[in-house]
Amino acid sequence: MLKSKIRKKIINIRKKNNLQNIKFSFLKIFKEIKKNISKKKIIGVYYPVNFEVDILKFLNKLKNKNIQLSLPVIKKNSEMDFYTWSNTDLLKLNKYGIPEPEQIKKVIPDILLVPIVAFDNRLYRIGYGGGYYDRYINKFSSKKNLLKIGIAYSCQKINRVPANNYDKKLDIIITEKYILK
Repeated sequence: MLKSKIRKKIINIRKKNNLQNIKFSFLKIFKEIKKNISKKKIIGVYYPVNFEVDILKFLNKLKNKNIQLSLPVIKKNSEMDFYTWSNTDLLKLNKYGIPEPEQIKKVIPDILLVPIVAFDNRLYRIGYGGGYYDRYINKFSSKKNLLKIGIAYSCQKINRVPANNYDKKLDIIITEKYILK
């Protein structure tokens, strides 16, 4: 099946499941982060849209523990960079309707929380088709040990993501039911 068809199908499934108020334990995410974080580490996060797992309360807890957060900003050259962000900062919508922080302090995260449309047991993911995360991971994985954690609902799992040379594997995928490593 083509990625575009998988994307459409899984987003509809995610929307239906989201309306059922699935409980997501952020303790699993925090434990994985805690294993890999020191006080100086930066976490790249996402602002949930389109029925993605809502991590906003979790991000508030991280911020309260003085963990530095950053959000992506989409660039004109089909790339993205991460900029520091606090839950009290104003955000503006980009051309896709995704909230972005002001471009004040550019950072390179040590840990990425990655939104997922679909995933498989091999830790490959399908996003929205722009390749932003794959390019970012490709660019910075060679420069630093970047821990890539995907966040999804278990209903987003498919048998096999049709991966190509540009698709980058995640290190961990966390759902409300299990953790894949």
